[in-house]
Amino acid sequence: MASKISCPTAVAYSMSKAALDQFTKSLALDLAPKQVRVNTVNPGIIATKIYEGAMPKDNVPEFLENFATIYPTGRIGQPEEIAKSIAFLASSESIFTTGVTLLVDGGFNLTTADLPSQ
Repeated sequence: MASKISCPTAVAYSMSKAALDQFTKSLALDLAPKQVRVNTVNPGIIATKIYEGAMPKDNVPEFLENFATIYPTGRIGQPEEIAKSIAFLASSESIFTTGVTLLVDGGFNLTTADLPSQ
């Protein structure tokens, strides 16, 4: 997701994510003749414990609730939703899919809302 939206306080992070998106496309072209598919999943905010390492644990629920308000779907994602997306891309159901960056972000990349602060 960070490769698709601009955030003035996360320039290096956003650049690294954009580089991974381009890497996916380039590697997909290189490996396609060998029938190797290369895809990535760009998740939005997902309800995991990762945020407990970035802020006090007591602040995490409010942080997630604040983010949910700016998602077009009105909620943040769940780990199972990302896992299902990855399983699909790894399955024979997506055999004709390569070089794709799958946004699984509840439409967050479509919004122009200001990011909530911690």
